[in-house]
Amino acid sequence: MAGPHPSWWTRLLLAALLSASFPGDMANRCKKAQVKSCTECIRVDRDCAYCTDEMFKERRCNTQAELLAAGCRQESMVVMESSFEITEETQIDTTLHRSQVSPQGLRVRLRPGEERHFEMQVFEPLESPMDLYILMDFSNSMSDDLDNLKKMGQDLAQVLRQLTSDYMIGFGKFVDKVSVPQTDMRPEKLKEPWPNSDAPFSFKNVISLTEDVEEFRNKLKGERISGNLDAPEGGFDAILQTAVCTRHIGWRPDSTHLLVFSTESAFHYEADGANVLAGIMRRNDEECHLDTTGTYTQYGTQDYPSVPTLVRLLDRHNIIPIFAVTNYSYSYYEKLSSYFPVSSLGVLQEDSSNIVDLLQDAFNRIRSNLDIRALESPRGLRTEVTSRMFQKTNTGSFLIRRGEVGTYQVQLRAIEDLDGTHVCQLPEADRKGNIHLKPSFSNGLKMDVDIVCDVCSCELQKEERSPRCSFNGDFMCGHCVCSEGWSGKTCNCSTGSLSDLAPCQREGEDKLCSGQGECQCGHCVCYGDGRYEGQFCEYDNFQCPRASGFLCNDRGRCSMGQCVCEPGWTGLSCDCPLSNATCIDSNGGICNGRGYCECGRCHCNQQSLYTDTICEINYSAIRLGLCEDLRSCVQCQAWGTGEKKGHVCKECSFKVKMVDELKKAEEVVEYCSFRDEDDDCTYSYTVEGDGGPGPNSTVLVQRRKDCPPGTFWWLVPLLVFLLLLLALLLLLCWKYCACCKACLALLPCCNRGHMVGFKEDHYMLRANLMASDHLDTPLLRSGNLKGRDTVRWKTTNNVQRPGFASRAAGINPTELAPYGLSLRLARLCTENLLKPGTRECDQLRQEVEENLHEVYRHITGAQKLQQTKFRQQPNAGKKQDHTIVDTVLMAPRSAKQALLKLTEKHVEQGAFHELKVAPGYYTLTADQDARGMVEFQEGVELVDVRVPLFIRPEDDDEKQLLVEAIDVPAGTATLGRRLVNITIIQEQASGIVSFEQPEYLVSRGEHVARIPVTRRILDNGKSQVSYCTQDNTAQGNRDYIPTEGELLFQPGETWKELQVKLLELQEMDSLLRGCQTRRFYIQLSNPKFGARLGQPQSATVIIGDQDELDGTLMGQTLSSPLLPRGDLGAPQNPNAKATGSRKIHFNWLPPPGKPTGYRVKYWIQGDSESEAHLLDSKMPSVELTNLYPYCDYEMKVCAYGAQGEGPYSSLVSCRTHPEAPSEPGRLAFNVVSSTVTQLSWAEPAETNGEITAYEVCYGLVNEDSRPIGPMKKVLVDSPKKRTLLIENLRESQPYRYTVKARNGAGWGPEREAIINLATQPKRPMSIPIIPDIPIVDAQSGEDYESFLMYSDDVLRSPTGSQRPSVSEDTEHLVNGRMDFAFPGSANSLHRMAVSNAAYSTHLSPHLPHRVLSTSSTLSRDYHSLTRPEHSHSSTLPRDYSTLTSLSSQSSRLAAGVPNTPTRLVFSALGPTSLKVSWQEPQCERALQGYSVEYQLLNGGDLHQLNIPNPSQTSVVLEDLLPNHSYVFRVRAQSQEGWGPEREGVITIESQVHPQSPLCPLPGSAFTLSTPSAPGPLVFTALSPDSLQLSWERPRRPDGNILGYLVTCEMAHGGEPATTFLVDGDSPESRLKVPGLSENVPYKFKVQAKTTQGFGPEREGIITIESQAGGPFPQLGSHSGLFQYPMPGEYSITTTHSSTTEPVLLDGLTLGSQHLEAHGSLTRHVTQEFVSRTLTTSGTLGTPVDQQFFQT
Repeated sequence: MAGPHPSWWTRLLLAALLSASFPGDMANRCKKAQVKSCTECIRVDRDCAYCTDEMFKERRCNTQAELLAAGCRQESMVVMESSFEITEETQIDTTLHRSQVSPQGLRVRLRPGEERHFEMQVFEPLESPMDLYILMDFSNSMSDDLDNLKKMGQDLAQVLRQLTSDYMIGFGKFVDKVSVPQTDMRPEKLKEPWPNSDAPFSFKNVISLTEDVEEFRNKLKGERISGNLDAPEGGFDAILQTAVCTRHIGWRPDSTHLLVFSTESAFHYEADGANVLAGIMRRNDEECHLDTTGTYTQYGTQDYPSVPTLVRLLDRHNIIPIFAVTNYSYSYYEKLSSYFPVSSLGVLQEDSSNIVDLLQDAFNRIRSNLDIRALESPRGLRTEVTSRMFQKTNTGSFLIRRGEVGTYQVQLRAIEDLDGTHVCQLPEADRKGNIHLKPSFSNGLKMDVDIVCDVCSCELQKEERSPRCSFNGDFMCGHCVCSEGWSGKTCNCSTGSLSDLAPCQREGEDKLCSGQGECQCGHCVCYGDGRYEGQFCEYDNFQCPRASGFLCNDRGRCSMGQCVCEPGWTGLSCDCPLSNATCIDSNGGICNGRGYCECGRCHCNQQSLYTDTICEINYSAIRLGLCEDLRSCVQCQAWGTGEKKGHVCKECSFKVKMVDELKKAEEVVEYCSFRDEDDDCTYSYTVEGDGGPGPNSTVLVQRRKDCPPGTFWWLVPLLVFLLLLLALLLLLCWKYCACCKACLALLPCCNRGHMVGFKEDHYMLRANLMASDHLDTPLLRSGNLKGRDTVRWKTTNNVQRPGFASRAAGINPTELAPYGLSLRLARLCTENLLKPGTRECDQLRQEVEENLHEVYRHITGAQKLQQTKFRQQPNAGKKQDHTIVDTVLMAPRSAKQALLKLTEKHVEQGAFHELKVAPGYYTLTADQDARGMVEFQEGVELVDVRVPLFIRPEDDDEKQLLVEAIDVPAGTATLGRRLVNITIIQEQASGIVSFEQPEYLVSRGEHVARIPVTRRILDNGKSQVSYCTQDNTAQGNRDYIPTEGELLFQPGETWKELQVKLLELQEMDSLLRGCQTRRFYIQLSNPKFGARLGQPQSATVIIGDQDELDGTLMGQTLSSPLLPRGDLGAPQNPNAKATGSRKIHFNWLPPPGKPTGYRVKYWIQGDSESEAHLLDSKMPSVELTNLYPYCDYEMKVCAYGAQGEGPYSSLVSCRTHPEAPSEPGRLAFNVVSSTVTQLSWAEPAETNGEITAYEVCYGLVNEDSRPIGPMKKVLVDSPKKRTLLIENLRESQPYRYTVKARNGAGWGPEREAIINLATQPKRPMSIPIIPDIPIVDAQSGEDYESFLMYSDDVLRSPTGSQRPSVSEDTEHLVNGRMDFAFPGSANSLHRMAVSNAAYSTHLSPHLPHRVLSTSSTLSRDYHSLTRPEHSHSSTLPRDYSTLTSLSSQSSRLAAGVPNTPTRLVFSALGPTSLKVSWQEPQCERALQGYSVEYQLLNGGDLHQLNIPNPSQTSVVLEDLLPNHSYVFRVRAQSQEGWGPEREGVITIESQVHPQSPLCPLPGSAFTLSTPSAPGPLVFTALSPDSLQLSWERPRRPDGNILGYLVTCEMAHGGEPATTFLVDGDSPESRLKVPGLSENVPYKFKVQAKTTQGFGPEREGIITIESQAGGPFPQLGSHSGLFQYPMPGEYSITTTHSSTTEPVLLDGLTLGSQHLEAHGSLTRHVTQEFVSRTLTTSGTLGTPVDQQFFQT
């Protein structure tokens, strides 16, 4: 029966309200859903209702509002009703001293997708009962900690009394499992592992919770320490038993439970022991196993618990952990504590003396934290707790104020679908249950929840074979459901009858219903739910005229192929407003009276450049360009000149009038003047009126022009020629006429009287009083000091010996000699450059040596430079603050002239390769002479010449040097005093000072090295020498205390002793450096008071243990006797250079005397010298061969002659080059399940260098062990992580695994193994926290961080799991689901049942074209795997909701303002050093620079760097804190202002020094930590101009996810980007994006917003293609896998690309593997088929192959 229908105006009002509530019909999912029954309808959305009225003619499934507007009665609508009921509510009593919650019970029934919000109150009293249980490590290393704890019982009780008057205290102890390998199982060690200790045990409850503090102290005094073998302890067993054994421990139900866990070691966890890998122990059953003595009994049969197990059990029993650990294990427990919602972590002193203070701080922190968690929640329900009163921390807890009633907002939401399955299709346990909303310190709120999944009652009351359905169907819910073979509203039409088809075929067409509908009983029933209309469905309501891309301009609807416009609009596409509001001018008129209004636009009667859209004169534009616009017409009409002269002049729209005088400028609109190019005269004219001259307008032009007088420009070329000729004559005179040159020099402009010369002509020096080996000789300039002069000089040694030069000529010219080189660099000197060891000094030294080598390597025989150091030169003029570099170049003696010319050439050019130098200064020192140049800058009077003195032991008693000023190559000065004589007197030495022997052996146990120094007295008097220590394998401040000073011998003294303090060997040093001997040098220098240095003047001090020293001494005793020493000196300047991986070239300078040969001694550094190899050589060089690769060698050389053997030279160290490593050690497999294995391997036996990475390859093999398909490669670039977890392998299939290592020389050979996991024992496994294990997914085809990632979470891989361990991600397009739901489809998508088919398609970079040529093209590009890669809030709906854009117009930047920098990349250079890079943003104007801001994430000083250079897109930051998160913000600036900023958060993780957590441990590894990107982007086409975007939550969010930021922009630019904010955190988030254009590629970026800021972006490119420009397709009913494309078919083209994540390791830039899936997928390509085709390897099976190609 039909009830009363609302009137037409009521329906219109309801429709208007409906359109306002649901803009564009985007939110009405009920209407779009393809449902067949009432139950399916009401499950689509919480707002969906179903109309059961028999007389209702419209769509039955719709929203309640639209059904009412369409005429459905309220009583005929079926909806799902939800309910909310408080079952238990007791008001909070603040006078009670216990935690309370209100309400205590709820009953809630929610519809799918519905949310309920309610408030909960929680009260925490100022004082509440407290139970404190201390759990202490009783291994031997904690003995002093136990002693201190025994003394502090009373202090501990005093702290508890300050917190509460009702407290109890207990104590337990633990060590480890009493089994191998954790415990020494020898009988005597089982009885007493350490002297005066108890037998080993796992855990024991010593003192149950008690109020008697005296009893606690007395029992504690009787406890003794125990012990175990390995460093990690079994504390996890103890924590679990403490939690679950409530009766034994004595936990009270209404008290605060605190567990203090005290240790100095790491911990064992599930599946980390050798006994576990062997499959001995089963999983922990989480039950209490304490005997009557309180001892844990199941330690030998059950494994350790996992971290998630402890978190769950402690939370269930209201236990809050407090970790009191030492610095050595702090990093382990810092990570562990982050998993507990409320916990505390403190650093113990070595003896636990600060435990009371630590606990007091922990109590205060814990009391201010409250965590509220939803326990035992069904999978279909989500709970979120927030508060407006209290701040939420990163761990999810709230910072509360005790004594106040806190109010919390709870959101309870029923999700609509889970992993693609509707929530009503899930098991009942996933839809209903009891959620326990539990605060930290109380029992909490119990909620009985249920998701409403009712079946419509009308479906249970159907009328079968009803007469209302012609007995051909069932009448149900107000309509007929026809039986098979019948159709129509009353089931009266047989679908097999052909007699009624003729009325459905339009004349001239061969398709029924135009191919856009079905013929039922002679009538066309159109497809598309209203899309197609007409008697023959001939009209498509998507093909009406469009305006600006919108159908009917979005101001009307399409009906019967035409636009039906809304009121107030007209036109073919509804683009013309009927109102003239847009034509009203500033005066209120229409088009300023100069035109008429049509279609909302003004049509002006007279068009002009200076009229706007409403025909209004733009006077500002007139003044800017009117004169210039009229210029050419005035010029041609008045004078017949200009660019328009001739016939073009007739086109001018106005006439000119010639007048004698013009009006003044202020009386006219514009007064114009221009110069006529034809006669160079100026003409003027005026413009009057409104500035828009028309055909009848006149411009007044002044008849008279202003012309300049006649010129003499012809004289200019003549004068220029004469001046050039004069300059040429003067130059020739200067060059070839000495007389002219002298005359010119007397001119004032040529510095008359300008002269340079030495200040003195003779210097007398005493050798024993000299402090250096050079003399600064002043050079003066007199007269006019203007201009610049350079002076070349030279020095000659031993001029008192006339035959010396001829004897020197007999030396072998090819022999290598040292050349000293000094240059002035074009950079200022700093304090760090003067300190040899600083980073700045080392960097500049490397730069200098590399660039100079590039220049001098062209000299035959030249070697690399060495002994480079930096200094300043005083008295050097204006450049005395510049850096001077001194270095030594080994080159043949014959190369001296070539070196001099090359040096002068590059000094004149001001650059040595890329090294900038200051022109005018150099010094080149040879064996017996030196040459150089100095420079006088303008205004400089005095410059020092640094003259080398060539001090040699064989010098004469009185030596002469001659210094000569050669010439002035640049400048006009003349030379004055040219020569300087220097006399050096060698007085008779008063004494010879030396060491007794070249080497001294000392034991580290002596603490002080005592080194004797002797003096041989020649003339009784004082003698003084300087001494200093120098590192070799021993390092200063680690092995010994560096020292330097002076030794003064008084008259008669012959012996002194040097003392060097030795340091104890640290534990870290013994682990890292082994037991090798250490050595350092002591050098004597700078003798004074007549002293001379004898041999040896350098001593080597060897530090070792007593056993090593005894062996060394024995070796020296048994060695062959040394030859008697003669007067030969030690060879000079020993130099070693590696020439290969097994060769070293060793050379030196001959010593004074006549040696007949040389003896070389060399050995591996760290070995005893007694194991040295000996070589004889007749030349001052030798080639050492057959050495070990990448090995440090030490060597020294001595000369021997007829008199015997001379002293050895100083030690030289050299390292051979690396060589490719050998194959890695044995491969080991820990089989977790038949599809998951953990692969481990050992380091190569011969590393031959420093291992930098490993490459793991694996792939399927057949029965003959031949590969099937390509091998998958994984790069493990952290060489210490020699383990890999591989998941999703194919069951019962053999795989081939290979591992190879890489060092600086390249990749080594592979280690191979073939294994079938199905034949191996399996067991579940936990991924450990430390060390992190790389995980790869064998089936992941799309690069969602699956190639290599490091697990930061402790997660479980269940047996037989086919999913990655590190997330619940489903790889879309490859492993997951890709649905294309189109509006207008008659059916929903069907999945092909292919589970029984054995797909084994060969995986290649491009699939065969014939396979997917009909409707799909998939391409995958594989690139090499390389490693190079934050907040607003909103409350928008998360799932299946239409999100409103954040108004792209309002967010558009002003013109010229730069956009956001497009990418932020971090690179770690060290544990405290970071490089930040970004990409240049888009900007219409030129950039002026950048601003970089950074600060600690948890607050602190804000640092800002301004970068004025726009081409600089990176900056290096130093002195950052390790293990601290920093937030960085970068923005760009243009002339228009600053653009928006790009934000990123990064943490440099590294090991720190135990005593100083802010100081990184030297040599330790460092990595970067950053949030990961969201999951792959999945696109679903909804219409030609809209799509649905979905993604999954990041694997590593690095904080609680608050929402996502989505950016949409055209891939090739054009329009500004549009941003969306999606609030909340769910496994899969979805967003509907409207307003797109067809055949235009769009780029989408998604970032997760966490409590730490914004993470990296996930990008994807999408195009909605119209293959033939036709209509959007309907869904056909073909049964094949693919459908040939129909005319006008749409498809969706996707490009999935991985994000660029800043995962940076050891200073290397890590870049993600790039993998793309691109193609055109039609609606019939099921995801299941695509995933199986792409993710398996092998060859395609024959039946499937035929089906695939035939379809």
